[in-house]
Amino acid sequence: MKKRLLITVFGLFYSMTFNSIYAYESLQGPTETLYWDKEKAYNGYTLFGSNNNSSSYLIDMEGNVINIWRPGKNPRFYENGNCMDGRGNDLIELGWDGTTVWKYTESRKDYNPHHDFVRIFNKKLNAYTTMYIANKNITHAEAIAAGCDPKGEYDGSSIDTIVEIDMEGNIVWEYWFFDHLVQDIDPGKVNFVGKGKTIADYPDRMNVNMRPMMRDWLHINSLDYNRELDQVVANAARGEFYVIDHGNTFIPGDPKGSIALAAGPKGDFLYRFGNPSRYKQGEPASIRSNGNKQIDGSHDIQWIRPGLPGAGNFLVFNNGQGLLERIPSSYIFEINPFFDAKKKDTGNYVNPPDAGYYKREPVNQRDTHKSTLTISNHVVWIYSPKSSQGFFSHIGSGCQRLPNGNTLICAMTEGHIFEVTGEGDLVWEYINPITSKGVVKVMGDSYPMSNPAFRAYRYNADHPALKGKDLTPKGTITELAAQGKIEQPRARQGGKGGKGRGGKGKGGKK
Repeated sequence: MKKRLLITVFGLFYSMTFNSIYAYESLQGPTETLYWDKEKAYNGYTLFGSNNNSSSYLIDMEGNVINIWRPGKNPRFYENGNCMDGRGNDLIELGWDGTTVWKYTESRKDYNPHHDFVRIFNKKLNAYTTMYIANKNITHAEAIAAGCDPKGEYDGSSIDTIVEIDMEGNIVWEYWFFDHLVQDIDPGKVNFVGKGKTIADYPDRMNVNMRPMMRDWLHINSLDYNRELDQVVANAARGEFYVIDHGNTFIPGDPKGSIALAAGPKGDFLYRFGNPSRYKQGEPASIRSNGNKQIDGSHDIQWIRPGLPGAGNFLVFNNGQGLLERIPSSYIFEINPFFDAKKKDTGNYVNPPDAGYYKREPVNQRDTHKSTLTISNHVVWIYSPKSSQGFFSHIGSGCQRLPNGNTLICAMTEGHIFEVTGEGDLVWEYINPITSKGVVKVMGDSYPMSNPAFRAYRYNADHPALKGKDLTPKGTITELAAQGKIEQPRARQGGKGGKGRGGKGKGGKK
């Protein structure tokens, strides 16, 4: 498979016409910092994790290493200068020097943590807590009781839950998507649609038969917390994200009561975006069109933080894996969930089909490989390159709005981290040099996921986490690797039988 790198100096433009050729396709190119526009880029330090050697790196704009943490694949940097990541059933917080300062282990046998977590300040507890995603197993009998088609077989199925723990490892709140199902098959069950109603009347609940129940039914892969609203947003790779009320389902000092509230009507969705045909509204996707389907395979849902351009809107990496395009492309979507059909900000969540849609023509009008897309009026900004072949990540990936209005983007498949302006101009670009076969200065023709980086974050020098820290550049990753100071990728080993994912352990400080 050909590897395509977005290299600014040559300008990646593609045309199907023969009288004007703008193509530049690279099968081999340098790694690390490729380009830096010092005037337009947001100067600071970039944090990313390398999947190949399970290490996290903080680098400067030139690609010099400032600090390294192990383990690390999906790191978070906190104001105290600590870095947290997940490994299997563990959440591990590391100090600047790499020592473990906090650790939590999910030991319940039916819970399988995966993907994402977020450290929040719980206003009602007046304390920091941590939320994480876990697959929770269900039995065939539970699936049938929830209204699944009785013709199916559901043993081995699981649906995600969001667990919140305090700093001592105590569970203080939990939200299980399984508690918010609706169905139109069995009128004898409590979650049957009301008299005279259909699935379309329940955008605030999940249609249990929208697809066959199976293991990892939703695949929630990212979540974020809005402190001002006291709400949680969770993204499902299957093509939607959901806003959940945390504040009105949380009782301080009463975990059981909180979990019960979260399982009830107060825990139904406040907003959802991505594919309204899942609740039988809007035009469904077909072999010829995406219909009103907006996202698929998406990752890294987040609220744009207060004080930043677009504050209060959602930002999501739309992988586009399952969008019906002749040439696959990824996108960054900024979404205002309060817009009505006239694009007026109502201040309240609006069901996307009620807000309406518009037609988006291909970015480059000479391109014939991009069809006209139907885009929700909630989508207020889109990043996509002029050549979709220069930007596609089928898995992982992330994005971040920066204080100067630029957006940092991480495309996992190619280990590609870059920064663009609001107009889509590239101002910084970096290629992860840590491949499955070692650290390289030049990437040759290689398979996708040879040098993956799950996400990336940018912090400026004034960030509280960097106060008093040694920010002396130590050399690039390739330079340090040549000196034997970078851990080389490890050969993948098969898993062992026995304990499985639900191993022993307990939460709290270590």
